[in-house]
Order: sequence, then C-alpha cells, then structure tokens
Amino acid sequence: MAAEKEGGIVKKGHEEGLKLAVSLLKKFELPEGLLPLANVVEVGYVESTGYMWIVQQNKVEHEFKMISKLVSYDTEINGYVDKMKIKKLRGVKAKELMLWPPVSEIRVDDPPTGKIHFKSLAGITKTFPVEAFAAGQ
Repeated sequence: MAAEKEGGIVKKGHEEGLKLAVSLLKKFELPEGLLPLANVVEVGYVESTGYMWIVQQNKVEHEFKMISKLVSYDTEINGYVDKMKIKKLRGVKAKELMLWPPVSEIRVDDPPTGKIHFKSLAGITKTFPVEAFAAGQ
C-alpha cells in the first residue's frame, strides 16, 4: 500500500482533502457529486499511476435522490482514476435489494451520452443518468 502512494500529492483535513477530490473528479470529467465525503482525514493522488485514495473519519451513506439509490462510502476508498473512469475501486458499495455489492468500476460514456455505468465485482453493470451525480444531489 505504501509503495502505491509514493510520489503522491497528499492533502490533509476536510477542506483541503475535499478540494483535491473534487478537482480530480473535474479533471477526469467525472460528476462532481460522485463522492459525497464527510470529515475527510486525507486525500491523495499519484499522477504517474492514477492511484487515488481517500480516508474519512466515518463511513458515509448517501442517497442519490434522483435515482433513489443508497450508496455506502467506507472510511477508506481507493482506486485508479483516469479520463471518465475509476478502476479497481475499493470502499464503495451500492444497495441492491437486501445486498450491498462492492462497486469495482465507474465509467462515463466517451463520447458523452449522459450515461454513467457502475460495475460490481460480480460483473453486473448498472447504468444511470450522469446528472443524478451532480454536486448537491
């Protein structure tokens, strides 16, 4: 884990951490409301590999109201961010009936179609409108 973080930009504290997380989402053309974080401890990013990590004090559950989808964000979230996608994602789960399958990949259509896709470790992909994940949703 430590080796993945070498040479990374690290921001400590909620304000600075949140700024870095949002700026990375913007940079890679991902919806800004994708990571509704609370009490951020640290956010880091390694430009050479795309590895990003987020540490927050508490697990966060957030409902994206437009699509009535409850998503759980663990105290540690990490993955590899690239243009319009996050791969090898860990720490994010979306409620499906009685289950909370982990989300392993998030991808926005390129060229943009207004759709965003969430792939679970089980290989199931769910598609939603991108605007459901705009900031403040």
